[in-house]
Amino acid sequence: MSENIEKIKCLIIGSGPAGYTAAIYASRADMKPIMYTGMQMGGQLTTTTEVDNFPGYANGTDGTAMMEDLKKQAERFGTEVRFGMVTSVELNDKVGGKHKVIVDENKEIEAATVIICTGATAKYLGLESEMRLIGGGVSACATCDGFFYKGQEVVVVGGGDTAAEEATYLANICSKVTLLVRKDYMKASKAMQHRVDKTENITVLYNTEVDEVLGDKVVEGVRAVNNQTKEKFEIPVTGVFIAIGHTPNSDLFKGVLDMDETGYLITKGKTTKTNLPGVFAAGDIQDKEYRQAVTAAGTGCMAALDAERYLGALE
Repeated sequence: MSENIEKIKCLIIGSGPAGYTAAIYASRADMKPIMYTGMQMGGQLTTTTEVDNFPGYANGTDGTAMMEDLKKQAERFGTEVRFGMVTSVELNDKVGGKHKVIVDENKEIEAATVIICTGATAKYLGLESEMRLIGGGVSACATCDGFFYKGQEVVVVGGGDTAAEEATYLANICSKVTLLVRKDYMKASKAMQHRVDKTENITVLYNTEVDEVLGDKVVEGVRAVNNQTKEKFEIPVTGVFIAIGHTPNSDLFKGVLDMDETGYLITKGKTTKTNLPGVFAAGDIQDKEYRQAVTAAGTGCMAALDAERYLGALE
């Protein structure tokens, strides 16, 4: 452990739209924020090839380029962006108390405020072909990428509310949606199941799993397998949407910060305040409903404002 403890006003953990937006606002408020990006600089959005629904990009952009734009903007106002991973935390429960954070297991930082923007990670099936074609037709967000498959045939994988929502959303855009459900029933609520059943261009295949995503550079189809009969068959599609859930990146804070049963951090009311003073959460780490870049950016702004007001009240 380093003998020199770095003392700062504002530490931002995570570097997606929430983290960078928090950094822009915090640096403009002269909080001199330091950001640790985590291992995936730019967060989930860097796995998205095209972004067409973020305000200000009239001709669209790609996720990596957009995150680089936000990073440059944060740095222009004085944010120090560092590549590194927060490996442990010791958060204070007293107003005005300092929060201790260890980075890469050897550097200690003492921060007056901490803004957590560690996001959530989409769950995938784990197939080599699936992982290879992420950004080439495989997606975990219909709202983000569905537009690019207008008038085309796609597959949705999953049996819960998220899968049902993705399927019905895509049905308004795509010519046909095939929903692959691993079990012989859907876990989705009855209301969502009724929506699926009433949508003419959705076909539900039960007891069906993805054996392989077909295609070299882009998705050309899916080889599916009936897990009861073991029969394999191909479905020609251009898009595959994996809708089996997300895992919030909150392990660091278990037993310390309030979170729901699935691990999403709980914030107070319409603020980004956690249950500990001076600790704030923004983006997908506390939002399991919308999970959009623009909503993450909005909560990043809120977190910086909340942190600024917290520090102001201490003076």
